[in-house]
Amino acid sequence: MLRYIGKRILQMIPTVFGVILITFVLFNIVGGSPAQQVLGPHAQADTLEQFDEQRGFNKPLFIGTRTGTRAYADSDFERTAGDWLGKEGVTWTNGTVILAAGGEYALPVKFALRTNCEYELEIEGRTAGFPMFGENQLKLSKDLKKISLKFQSLEKIIPGNAPVEIRSIKLRRVMSNPFDSQFTFYLNRLAHLDFGVSHSTNQRVSKLLFDGIGPSLMLTVPIFFIGLITAIMLSLFCAFWRDTWVDRFFVVFSVALMSVNYLVWIVGGQYLLGFKLGWFPVWGFEDPRYLILPVVIGVFSGLGAELRFYRTIMLDEAHRDYVRTAQAKGVSRAGVLFKHVLKNAMIPIITNTVIAIPFLYTGSLLLESFFGIPGLGYLSINAINSSDVDVVRAIVLVGSIIFVITNLLTDICYALVDPRVKLK
Repeated sequence: MLRYIGKRILQMIPTVFGVILITFVLFNIVGGSPAQQVLGPHAQADTLEQFDEQRGFNKPLFIGTRTGTRAYADSDFERTAGDWLGKEGVTWTNGTVILAAGGEYALPVKFALRTNCEYELEIEGRTAGFPMFGENQLKLSKDLKKISLKFQSLEKIIPGNAPVEIRSIKLRRVMSNPFDSQFTFYLNRLAHLDFGVSHSTNQRVSKLLFDGIGPSLMLTVPIFFIGLITAIMLSLFCAFWRDTWVDRFFVVFSVALMSVNYLVWIVGGQYLLGFKLGWFPVWGFEDPRYLILPVVIGVFSGLGAELRFYRTIMLDEAHRDYVRTAQAKGVSRAGVLFKHVLKNAMIPIITNTVIAIPFLYTGSLLLESFFGIPGLGYLSINAINSSDVDVVRAIVLVGSIIFVITNLLTDICYALVDPRVKLK
C-alpha cells in the first residue's frame, strides 16, 4: 500500500501544478485586469500601478523581456490624439499627430517613471529632418518607419528641426530577467505559503483563512456526521421494512425535503424557531449555542437527498445473491442488514462521503451568511462582493488541492473496507 500511496503522490504533483496553472489563468488572464476590477474604472494610473507592483501584475505573464506600464498607454492615433491633444505645437489630422518643427515635446506620462528601470520607446512616424531623441540622434525617413529607443530617464524626447508625423507610440519596461514573470512570482509566493494581502481588510490572506476555517469546521463537521449517520440509519430502516407503509412514508418524506428550497429552510427556521419561539439565537458566533439552529437546518435540508440515495443503495444490495444465501443459513434480518448489506454498500457510501469532505473546508455559504458565522463561506461571499482577488483565488486553490488529496483517500478507504480491491 505504501508503494501505491507514494506513486499516487507523485502523480498528484502534475495535477496540483495543473490546478495552480488553471487558477492563475482564471484570475490573471480571463477576468481582465485585477487592479481595474478591484479599484474600479476611475482609479488613478499610479494607484493601479502600485497595486500591480505589490501583486506582480506588472510583469510578463509567463516569459518575456518587455512589459507594459500604466504610465503611458499604447497610443494609436487613428481615432484620437489622446494625451497629446492640446499641447502647444501639436496637431492631429488624418490619424497622425504632427509635432511642429523647433519644439521640444515631453512624453505625456501619467506619473514619473522609475529611475532604476530601463524603458523602451517605440515610435512609428516620419520626418524630413533628423529629430533628436534624448542623447540619440535617430533618423525617421520620409516613409513610415518604426524606431526604438532605450533609456532610463527621459524628459524631453523629441526636440527637432523639422515637423514630425507620428502614427503610434508604445512605451515598454525592459525586464532584466525574461523569467521574472507573473507566473513565477505567483509560484514563489505559493512556495512560501504566501497567498497575498486582502485589499478590503489589509490583512494577510493566510491569516484570514486560518481565522475562518475554525468556525466553518465547527458548523460543517456536525452537519456532515449527523446527516450521514441519520441518513444511513434511516435507509437501513427502509430496507428492513421495504414495501411497507414505513418505507413508503420515508420515500414521500425524502422527496418532500428535496422539493423545498434551501433558503426556505433557513428563513423558516430563523423565523419560527429563532424569532417566534425564541429557542435559538439567529445571528452571531459567541458560543456553541449559536451553532445549534444552523446545524439543525443544515442536517434537515440535506437529509432528503442523502436518504433517497442511501435507500437505493441498501435496497439494491438487499436483492443480491449473498443476501439470499445468508437468509438461507438462518441469519436474522437485522444481521443480514448490518453485517452484510451495510458492509457491501460501503463503496458507494465512501464515494459519496469523501467527495463531500473538501466542501467542509469552505463551509456553508448561505448558512454562514444568514447566521453571521465568520467562517470561510462568509469570507468568500464578502470577497466576491468586494472583488477581493487574492482571497477568492486562495480559497479556490486550497479547496482544489484538498479535493485532489481526498481522491487518494477514497482509493485507500476502498481497499480498507473491501478486500477485493487491490492497490496496485
